[in-house]
Formats: sequence, structure tokens, C-alpha cells
Amino acid sequence: MDLSFTLKRLFAFTFLVSTVFCVVPPSLIDRGIAMDRDSLIEGYFHLGINYTEILAFLVLCHGICLSMRQLKRILRERGLTRRSRLSPVNEIVDAIESELQGSGRLLGYRLMHKRIGLSHSLVVDRETVRAVMKALDPEGVERRLQHRLVRRNYHAKKPNFIWHIDGYDKLKPFGFCIHGAIDGYSRRIMWLEVDHSNNNPCTIAKYLLNCVRRVGGTATVVRGDCGTENCYVAAFQRFFREGQGDTFAGDISFMYRRSVSNQRIEAWWSMLRKMETDFWINYFKDLREVGLYCDDDILHVQCLKFCYMPLLKEELYRVVELWNLHRIRPQSSNEHSPPGRPEVLYFLPELNGKVRHIHNVTLDDIELAEHVCDGQTGMDDSFQVFEELASIIMEDEGLNPPRNPDEALQLYIDLLGYIEDIM
Repeated sequence: MDLSFTLKRLFAFTFLVSTVFCVVPPSLIDRGIAMDRDSLIEGYFHLGINYTEILAFLVLCHGICLSMRQLKRILRERGLTRRSRLSPVNEIVDAIESELQGSGRLLGYRLMHKRIGLSHSLVVDRETVRAVMKALDPEGVERRLQHRLVRRNYHAKKPNFIWHIDGYDKLKPFGFCIHGAIDGYSRRIMWLEVDHSNNNPCTIAKYLLNCVRRVGGTATVVRGDCGTENCYVAAFQRFFREGQGDTFAGDISFMYRRSVSNQRIEAWWSMLRKMETDFWINYFKDLREVGLYCDDDILHVQCLKFCYMPLLKEELYRVVELWNLHRIRPQSSNEHSPPGRPEVLYFLPELNGKVRHIHNVTLDDIELAEHVCDGQTGMDDSFQVFEELASIIMEDEGLNPPRNPDEALQLYIDLLGYIEDIM
């Protein structure tokens, strides 16, 4: 049977399904990309999504039905090709070399290929990236070839059936408290935030409420550990799901479980360390060892957070984008975990024979929950005072916000010097 005819039948059916279940457009729209057809196609193309997935996104999320032939014609007219006009090798080497100076040294060649495509806007094939990384970082390549732990099988019925939430404390000794959530079926990261605290119930609840606003509803079940930071999340989730009539409605919609059994998010933390935080853990430990940072000095603690918090937030957003758009390979040991891109698996489960369902939450209910958290943040008073002082010094001395770890370190040293002179 002709492939285009099959796709048309699939799109016609899934478009009706998406209308019933109110499919929410993916993050591409959230970034403010123009809504016209050609700009959408170009945006999805630059995200590395293949032609079939682009067609599926267009029909399911935007109501635009195109044939494969039309799509290729539009891409050709806009000069968008995957294999021709590759970027110069010297630019590719420079980009990879710059990434290897930071947390990029933790990435394999597949993720590095995706990162330099997204962050550096380069056109390159994976084999070139593999060869360059082997030449520039042979020790890192050898380290990644070591065997991984074999984990137990996991099964989630569909997107938004269960969200796993948890805090990540590896950077907490330095004042950076990370919290995240992952969809059990698609492995899409729903949020990944860093703040001054991941123990404040209102801070964690705001992450949930922002996510509910963004995707248009909540999961059937949210699963977290028994920490007190989850009390507001549990209350809001049960409030949103009260009286909805299904098996998991009401009190059962939030599950308290031990951290060690919260498998999806706990397993992903190891990926986060490999991709990102291992660099920062060693970086901050080096600052401590050379005497530039002291855990017991409140001035050092607040200055470190002021200088590096924006960088960490930006890097975590990049990690989420990179993860949600990378392709998960088939797992022969677990047939219940579908292969594919988390973003596609979440927004287009119909391609795998699943139906995306989300429990709608009214705007009034969200605003009522937000009212409970109004005026409460995870930021302590001492940091607010330091932030005001540091901002005044930066304005008076003409200091600029840092764009990389080296600039952040220089700002950290300069601020400490100016403040010591004042004192």
C-alpha cells in the first residue's frame, strides 16, 4: 500500500482523536515561533525531527494536513536539507572542543551531535562527531564504553498516566537544589528546576502548577517520596482529581512511596549526572580545595549562588531540550518501554497505538491553588539582601552577568573583593 495513502488515513483518524482529547501543542509554540505553516515546518526541521514526525505534529497539534511530497517541496524551497551543505570541519571541531570544556565532556557522540546542532546551529553527521570526539577526548570515549547497570522492567500504560517527581541533592551542599518530574510512559521531562530550596512545599507545588498550566491538565497519578516537601503537591493533585470517577481519582491520585522504588526519576538522575551535574560537582569541589569557596562562610555561599544560579538554570533547560528530543533506542529486555523521542512519544502516542489522555484542570482551580502559595518562595532573607547589594555593585562597577563558568568565577572573585573592601 502506498505510504502517503497510509499516512493520510492515519492522520485523518488521529486528528479526530486529538480533537476529542485536546492535544496540547509542543514546546515549539511556547517559544513564540510564528504560527504560519512554513515557519512551523522549519522550526520542527531544526529540532531534528524526521519528516513523518513533522507531518504528524502538523496534523495533530496544528490541524495542518500535508502529504510527504508537499512537505519535501516546502523544505526544498526553503533550502532545508539534512545531508548537503555540511558545516566546515574546523567549526565543528571548535564547537565540540568548547563543549568538552564544560559539562559536554559527559556526553556520548549521539547526544553531542544533537547538542551542537541545537546550540551551535551546525549541520553535521554523527560519524564526523564520533571521529572528532575520539580524537579530542579518547579517555572520555573509553570511560563511556564501560557496562551499565541492568535495571528492572518498568511499565506505564500511556502518556500522563503517571508522573514521577523527586529532588536531586548532589549540588545541595553548594546551595543549588534541583527538582524534576518525568512522565512514566514517554520519559519526557515535565520540569527540571534549580532554586534555593527543594524542601519548601510551596516551591515544589509551583513547579506542578506551572506544568499543569503548560500542558493543560494533570496526570492520572503523581508519585513522590514521603518528604514533607510534597504535602502541597499531594493536596493539589487530589483536589484536581477529586470526584472524577476513575479508579485513581481522589486520594489515590497521589502515591507516597520510598525514593528507592520511584524508579523512573531515580534512574534519570544518573543520566543527569552523566550529562550535566558531574561537571559542576567537581567544579565546585575544586573551588573549595583551592580556597576560593568555604561552606561555613555565608558570604561565599550567597555569592556562589548569585553568580552561578542563572548559568545552572540555563544549562538545565538545555538538558531538558536535549533529552526530550533525543531518540531512545529499542530495549530488547523491556518491550513495555517504547523507543522514540520523548517529545514525540508524549505528544503523538497514536503513532505507537496509544491514546494521549490528560485530566483537564480548570483555570479557576489552578488560580485557587496558586493563591495558597502566593508570597512564599524558597529564597531566604539573607540572599535577598545579598542580591540587592551585588546588583548595586555590578551597576556601579560596570560588571556584566556571566555567560560561562569562567566569567562566573571572575564575577565571584570580583564581588567578594568589593564586598570585603566595603566591610
